[in-house]
Amino acid sequence: MGSLGLNSEKGNEEMELEFDPSAPPPFKLSEIRAAIPKHCWVKNPWKSLSYVLRDFIIVVALVAIAIYLDSWKFWPLYWVVQGTMFWAIFVLGHDCGHGSFSDSAFLNSVVGHILHSSILVPYHGWRISHKTHHQNHGNVEADESWVPMPEKLYKELDFATKFFRFKIPLPLLAYPMYLISRSPGKKGSHFNPYSDLFQPHERKYVITSTLCWTIIVAFLYYLYTVVGSLQLLKLYGIPYMIFVMWLDFVTYLHHHGHEQKLPWYRGKEWSYLRGGLTTIDRDYGLFNNIHHDIGTHVIHHLFPQIPHYHLVEATKAAKPVLGKYYREPKKSGIIPFHLIGNLVRSMMKDHFVSDNGEIVYYQTDPQLLKLFGKKAE
Repeated sequence: MGSLGLNSEKGNEEMELEFDPSAPPPFKLSEIRAAIPKHCWVKNPWKSLSYVLRDFIIVVALVAIAIYLDSWKFWPLYWVVQGTMFWAIFVLGHDCGHGSFSDSAFLNSVVGHILHSSILVPYHGWRISHKTHHQNHGNVEADESWVPMPEKLYKELDFATKFFRFKIPLPLLAYPMYLISRSPGKKGSHFNPYSDLFQPHERKYVITSTLCWTIIVAFLYYLYTVVGSLQLLKLYGIPYMIFVMWLDFVTYLHHHGHEQKLPWYRGKEWSYLRGGLTTIDRDYGLFNNIHHDIGTHVIHHLFPQIPHYHLVEATKAAKPVLGKYYREPKKSGIIPFHLIGNLVRSMMKDHFVSDNGEIVYYQTDPQLLKLFGKKAE
């Protein structure tokens, strides 16, 4: 019996090793949808608004405490917590953009503009490009967010661009530049209604969001004239940068850095389902609830209309259908320090993909790896 048990365990290990994540899944999108309870699709605007109220109360309370204490012992804690709350606010605005906040397009737009403009994100400009990301996830040629560069494009980049793109912590500060000029190899701006990102009928929406963004910038300038540059930096500037780092950290790790190399697709091999199955769930420990369970990313990518407060249940229901195509996230401690290792390893090794082939995997630039002080494997 002992020998049989060992053989069985060995066989299971071999099956795990033999699993090919790029193989077409034996199930359809409709089967995953059918496994998710019907109530998970229901959007409750009052519940969504309660999360907005919760987050804004915390943000205002933190500002009040920081101004009252005005102590260098408190400021570092304020920056980290407030920057995290800015990120939580972003996630709620992100839900508005997906329409998972409520069934009212008007309410989604109003709340989304308030939330995103307050943290210097052009709501419609970003909403439209993010929709492109979801519609083309995992597609080397059409995806929008943290897309792998084909080898030819990668080799055309100057050293400064490669350094900024892969040398931590610089990539964690990329988001403002992405809003202005997108990623290498792509043209356009999230602020320009005539950008390649947008269709003619979307220009009026982009103008509205850019105007809202400009109003907040003007308000911040007014605050600068009242409280001075140092106080504005402490109250808003540094938390904003913490928020940017959260955003880049989370969005990168939802599509990169898994222990097993995952495929990217182009041409006929790509499908909405196969692309969505390359996304990765993450456990953020203490922060799961704070940033509205954004770590339940696989089901969110396949069905972005599901409200965030149903994603954990929906994921649990879908896992029996997904089988090995679902990668269980590594359990986090209170603080997800383990994810820093995933980020570092990926930035060290995931540099470009082949110009050819419809199923491709990240490859490593040995020269860049050597520059970072590591040896190519």
